[in-house]
Amino acid sequence: MKQQTKKSLHFSVTIAVITFVLAAIFSVVSESILSNVIWILGLVIVFIIVFIGVMFDMLGIAATAASEKPFHAMAAEKITGAKEAVKIIRNADKFASFCNDVIGDISGVVSGTASATVVLQIANMFDQGDGSTLQIVLSVILTSLVAALTVGGKAVGKYAAINASTALIFFAGKVIAFMEQRLKIKLLPNDSKTSK
Repeated sequence: MKQQTKKSLHFSVTIAVITFVLAAIFSVVSESILSNVIWILGLVIVFIIVFIGVMFDMLGIAATAASEKPFHAMAAEKITGAKEAVKIIRNADKFASFCNDVIGDISGVVSGTASATVVLQIANMFDQGDGSTLQIVLSVILTSLVAALTVGGKAVGKYAAINASTALIFFAGKVIAFMEQRLKIKLLPNDSKTSK
């Protein structure tokens, strides 16, 4: 088997395992939070989850659209986040896969289950059981709203990601620099040699 195929297969398996773990964590956390709050706060949480998905989708696209050239001078001057921005761009395929596929898709799934929980809370408030007309109507409205916000948000995000990719990746670089330097959480590899 070719080395490149092995690396690709290894990355695919790794990302699948990470997705499984993160999806489980996000689902448990969102369900436990939603079961202890009133429906209006639950709705806010659903919209926050949608927003997170849109933001990560935007970062993933920005990584593939950005050029590393503007960050070389900044990195030479030791500006915080510039070195990390170069690493993000050199690993754009993996970064985009994590942001778009892992976080983006998990947000979509979790926002769907979270909105179902909110619908149940509202229906129970009116003493309407499973399969009631109110529950079906609420479910259709909320699901459609979440879908519209997700798709519309990602459309706006794509435009922003392409036109402001440098600023977005610099911001991501600063966040990653903070996490790696202050919190000692290693997020980016050191062995990238291909330049864009």
